[in-house]
Amino acid sequence: MVHAGGRPLKFQSVEELKDKIDKYFKITPIEEQMITGLAAYLDTSRETLCDYQDKDKFSDTIKGAKDRIEFAYEKRGLKVGNAFDIFRLKNMGWKDKQEVEQNISGNLNINQSKILDAIEQSNRPEVIEQGVANEQPVQDNE
Repeated sequence: MVHAGGRPLKFQSVEELKDKIDKYFKITPIEEQMITGLAAYLDTSRETLCDYQDKDKFSDTIKGAKDRIEFAYEKRGLKVGNAFDIFRLKNMGWKDKQEVEQNISGNLNINQSKILDAIEQSNRPEVIEQGVANEQPVQDNE
């Protein structure tokens, strides 16, 4: 089987790829399971492995393998709090911040006469003069 670029696929069938992935997880201790480790075991690169995820027939198999690796990161992170595992989980879409959504309803009463009084009060000549008298000239530092 040849893909659009003319380069032959490394794995000819989903079953072949799935069997090799399953064997990787059987022989690799959970603390050593990583995407690059899986790629190395499959004798390919991480990039090629991710490219296979974009191919319809291999997509579910690769996503399933990534989920198993994500589980390994999660399990190790809970066990020892490894910063690398936390970093990897963040790269898989996890977040370490809380997102709070609030819905506020009700009425807002504005007393227009108080607002108008405050504006009128601030426009009085003595208030304006006092404000101008309190201002400091801007000095040019050049």
